Amino acid sequence: MRAARVPPRANPAGDPIAAGPAPRLLTDLLDASVARAGDAVALDFMGATISYAELGRLVARAARGLQDLGVEKGTPVGLCLPNMPAYVILYFAIHRIGGVVVNINPLYTGREIEHLLRDSGARIVACCDVPEYHDKLVALGDTLALDALIVCPISEALPPLKRLLYRLFKRKAIARVREDGRLLAFTSLLASAAPADPVARDPDDVAVLQYTGGTTGVPKAAMLTHANLAANSAQMTIHTGSLDLRDERIMGVLPLFHVFALTTVLNHGIDTASTIVLLPRFEMKLFLATMKRTRCTELFAVPTIYGALNTLPKAKLGALGSLKFSISGGAPLPFDVRQSFEARTGCRVVEGYGLSEASPIITCNPLDGAIKDNSCGPAFPATVIEIRDLDDPGRRLPAGQRGEVCARGPQVMKGYWRRPDEDARVFVDGALRTGDVGYLDEDGYLFLVDRIKDVILCGGYNIYPRVIEEALYLHPQVREAVVIGIDDPYRGQAPKAFVTLQPDASVTGLELRDFLKTHINKLELPREIEVRDTLPKTLIGKLSKKELVAEERAKAGRPNG
Repeated sequence: MRAARVPPRANPAGDPIAAGPAPRLLTDLLDASVARAGDAVALDFMGATISYAELGRLVARAARGLQDLGVEKGTPVGLCLPNMPAYVILYFAIHRIGGVVVNINPLYTGREIEHLLRDSGARIVACCDVPEYHDKLVALGDTLALDALIVCPISEALPPLKRLLYRLFKRKAIARVREDGRLLAFTSLLASAAPADPVARDPDDVAVLQYTGGTTGVPKAAMLTHANLAANSAQMTIHTGSLDLRDERIMGVLPLFHVFALTTVLNHGIDTASTIVLLPRFEMKLFLATMKRTRCTELFAVPTIYGALNTLPKAKLGALGSLKFSISGGAPLPFDVRQSFEARTGCRVVEGYGLSEASPIITCNPLDGAIKDNSCGPAFPATVIEIRDLDDPGRRLPAGQRGEVCARGPQVMKGYWRRPDEDARVFVDGALRTGDVGYLDEDGYLFLVDRIKDVILCGGYNIYPRVIEEALYLHPQVREAVVIGIDDPYRGQAPKAFVTLQPDASVTGLELRDFLKTHINKLELPREIEVRDTLPKTLIGKLSKKELVAEERAKAGRPNG
């Protein structure tokens, strides 16, 4: 399926902008694919497959079951699930009856999940039967007096032989589930074949509460509408318009509760009637075996996954031979990681950029056009990127000047859930403020410099950690690099770098600092470079700075927060 480009119109800032795609409900994506590709495989989970026609029937049954639990238009329902078929079924079932999906990371602590449930108002939650996840939700169900906890067993989604082996040899990985007034087995939710009651819905209705900002403060939920999310999927189709989107197989290894995978893997996969190959997590042996079995054609991943794949011996790269293209997101893609992956696999990997508040993609390098090194590409179709003055956000800057990256487009959120004060801060003249510093070149390609909050104020100068990180990646023995600001008695702040090394590398922090002297200026030189075995990462594999910042504050005797 290809979406045609449409004539330009003017946005409020006077820029030409392609008219956005026609607003759609998310269930329209599924219904269209069921109608035209019912026999095609929609989901592949560890070898167990579900066709589009079967997925449509399961969604209809789950919708009826959810209505029987009291879900109606506007009801928030929590999905605290890893990548498994139940997530996909419940996602579309909730939308079928006008409910709102609340995405929850299963690895969050009980306290963190409790905040999301209280803030969203979700009183019905789905979880799997892995004790680590299940037991937290059962305890919270008692504390918060939840209306229902839908338990989705992993084993029931597996092929018959794997199901038997899982139950025999993974007993400790299966929670003891009691079905009572609050706990409900997923199969019980699907018991009724009666149709769901019709619900009047509109593309402007909120579809997903996507929580964001947990690393910088109390998480807040971006209200993403059906139209927002469906538009970003349509923009993906336009972006990949040079490709033949038939018989595509998408590797779904990033968690669907993360907005990057939600759009690129789930919504876009269903929109194009692709096969979505689901893996609960990235584990190299399982990933390679699944790639070899399914011959996936599309990969959406974070830079750390591409970095890990770059360490594979040449003999194992054949598992990646079916890929047509790859897209990297979630964090900046180092130039050497991209270059190495492309050289070793023959598969192009392009960098995109976005944020939860934009469903999430707002720019991406072309799949069959010019890629500019260290750029995250031009604006996505029907999107306008603006660069605004850091001190005066009302003033737009010309090409080449650094400022705050702002965006307009049909994928931009409705606002924050119950946070009108935050809405006032995040929009300027109707444009979404990203909090990132960057500039546009003469061809409209976006180059990110850093996060506004990460800028290091060093003796009156702005030091951008990303500049230092990119210089560190030029050293052949550096595998990962993170730079933060630490207290400095003379300059106020100074940069400090943390790195991990390639296998068998032995370079020291002092040697790396000497190396940097020929690549960055004296002000940017880290006061210290600490070599570590590992660096902290988020669940999707994105390098995380908050733990390192907390360590340094603790060393300095300063409270965190």
